[in-house]
Amino acid sequence: QAPLVESGGGSVQAGGSLRLSCPHSGVVYINAHMGWFRQVPGKTREGVAAIDSNGSTTYAGSVKGRFTISKDTAEKTLSLQMTNLKPEDSAMYYCAAGPGYYRLGLDEYFYDYWGQGTQVTVSS
Repeated sequence: QAPLVESGGGSVQAGGSLRLSCPHSGVVYINAHMGWFRQVPGKTREGVAAIDSNGSTTYAGSVKGRFTISKDTAEKTLSLQMTNLKPEDSAMYYCAAGPGYYRLGLDEYFYDYWGQGTQVTVSS
Protein backbone atom coordinates (compact mmCIF):
# COMPACT_ATOMS: atom_id res chain seq x y z
CA GLN A 1 0.00 0.00 0.00
CA ALA A 2 1.28 3.45 -0.94
CA PRO A 3 2.14 5.56 2.10
CA LEU A 4 0.10 8.52 0.84
CA VAL A 5 -3.12 8.35 -1.14
CA GLU A 6 -5.11 11.50 -1.82
CA SER A 7 -8.86 11.66 -2.32
CA GLY A 8 -11.59 14.26 -2.51
CA GLY A 9 -10.75 16.05 -5.72
CA GLY A 10 -13.39 16.90 -8.28
CA SER A 11 -15.01 19.61 -10.35
CA VAL A 12 -16.75 22.58 -8.78
CA GLN A 13 -17.86 26.03 -9.78
CA ALA A 14 -16.08 29.13 -8.58
CA GLY A 15 -17.03 29.92 -5.01
CA GLY A 16 -17.55 26.28 -4.17
CA SER A 17 -15.76 24.07 -1.68
CA LEU A 18 -13.89 20.78 -1.63
CA ARG A 19 -12.21 18.77 1.08
CA LEU A 20 -9.12 16.73 0.27
CA SER A 21 -8.00 13.85 2.45
CA CYS A 22 -4.77 11.90 2.72
CA PRO A 23 -4.31 8.92 5.05
CA HIS A 24 -0.66 8.74 6.05
CA SER A 25 -0.26 5.71 8.29
CA GLY A 26 2.57 4.50 6.05
CA VAL A 27 4.83 7.49 6.79
CA VAL A 28 7.69 6.39 9.03
CA TYR A 29 8.67 9.80 10.44
CA ILE A 30 7.57 10.18 14.04
CA ASN A 31 7.16 13.96 13.96
CA ALA A 32 6.60 14.48 10.27
CA HIS A 33 5.82 17.70 8.52
CA MET A 34 2.82 17.19 6.27
CA GLY A 35 1.91 19.36 3.35
CA TRP A 36 -0.27 19.93 0.32
CA PHE A 37 1.20 20.95 -3.00
CA ARG A 38 -0.33 21.57 -6.40
CA GLN A 39 0.84 21.56 -9.97
CA VAL A 40 -0.55 22.76 -13.24
CA PRO A 41 0.82 21.18 -16.44
CA GLY A 42 3.81 23.12 -17.67
CA LYS A 43 4.40 24.84 -14.34
CA THR A 44 6.48 24.01 -11.31
CA ARG A 45 4.86 22.42 -8.29
CA GLU A 46 3.96 24.94 -5.59
CA GLY A 47 3.39 24.54 -1.89
CA VAL A 48 -0.13 25.29 -0.70
CA ALA A 49 -0.17 24.54 3.02
CA ALA A 50 1.84 22.64 5.60
CA ILE A 51 1.46 21.52 9.20
CA ASP A 52 3.94 20.23 11.75
CA SER A 53 3.58 17.72 14.55
CA ASN A 54 2.57 20.46 16.98
CA GLY A 55 -0.20 21.74 14.76
CA SER A 56 1.59 24.86 13.58
CA THR A 57 0.63 25.76 10.03
CA THR A 58 1.84 27.82 7.12
CA TYR A 59 0.03 28.78 3.92
CA ALA A 60 0.79 30.20 0.53
CA GLY A 61 -0.42 33.76 0.25
CA SER A 62 -2.76 32.89 -2.58
CA VAL A 63 -4.81 30.53 -0.40
CA LYS A 64 -4.54 32.11 3.03
CA GLY A 65 -8.00 32.67 4.49
CA ARG A 66 -9.62 30.25 2.03
CA PHE A 67 -7.84 26.95 2.68
CA THR A 68 -7.38 25.18 6.01
CA ILE A 69 -4.95 22.34 6.60
CA SER A 70 -5.60 19.96 9.47
CA LYS A 71 -4.69 16.53 10.66
CA ASP A 72 -6.44 13.84 12.65
CA THR A 73 -3.71 12.28 14.74
CA ALA A 74 -5.79 9.28 15.82
CA GLU A 75 -6.89 8.48 12.27
CA LYS A 76 -3.53 9.53 10.80
CA THR A 77 -5.24 11.53 8.11
CA LEU A 78 -4.26 14.87 6.64
CA SER A 79 -6.97 17.12 5.25
CA LEU A 80 -7.25 20.30 3.23
CA GLN A 81 -10.52 22.19 3.41
CA MET A 82 -10.80 24.49 0.41
CA THR A 83 -13.46 27.19 0.29
CA ASN A 84 -14.25 30.04 -2.06
CA LEU A 85 -12.45 28.19 -4.81
CA LYS A 86 -11.24 30.11 -7.84
CA PRO A 87 -10.46 28.93 -11.36
CA GLU A 88 -6.76 29.54 -10.67
CA ASP A 89 -6.93 26.89 -7.93
CA SER A 90 -7.40 24.25 -10.62
CA ALA A 91 -4.48 21.84 -10.43
CA MET A 92 -3.37 18.38 -9.44
CA TYR A 93 -3.08 18.38 -5.65
CA TYR A 94 -0.49 16.27 -3.89
CA CYS A 95 -0.11 15.20 -0.28
CA ALA A 96 3.46 15.08 1.02
CA ALA A 97 5.42 14.25 4.14
CA GLY A 98 8.90 15.06 5.31
CA PRO A 99 11.10 14.83 8.40
CA GLY A 100 10.17 17.15 11.19
CA TYR A 101 13.66 18.35 12.04
CA TYR A 102 13.54 20.94 9.26
CA ARG A 103 11.80 24.26 9.72
CA LEU A 104 8.22 24.00 8.53
CA GLY A 105 7.86 25.35 5.02
CA LEU A 106 6.46 24.94 1.54
CA ASP A 107 9.62 24.02 -0.32
CA GLU A 108 9.11 20.59 -1.92
CA TYR A 109 12.81 19.85 -1.38
CA PHE A 110 12.08 19.06 2.28
CA TYR A 111 9.38 16.48 1.53
CA ASP A 112 10.21 12.98 0.40
CA TYR A 113 6.92 11.06 0.63
CA TRP A 114 4.47 11.93 -2.13
CA GLY A 115 1.06 10.75 -3.16
CA GLN A 116 -0.17 10.24 -6.72
CA GLY A 117 -2.34 13.34 -6.70
CA THR A 118 -6.00 14.20 -6.99
CA GLN A 119 -7.35 16.59 -9.61
CA VAL A 120 -9.22 19.75 -8.65
CA THR A 121 -11.00 21.67 -11.39
CA VAL A 122 -12.77 24.96 -10.74
CA SER A 123 -14.93 26.43 -13.46
CA SER A 124 -15.89 30.08 -13.73
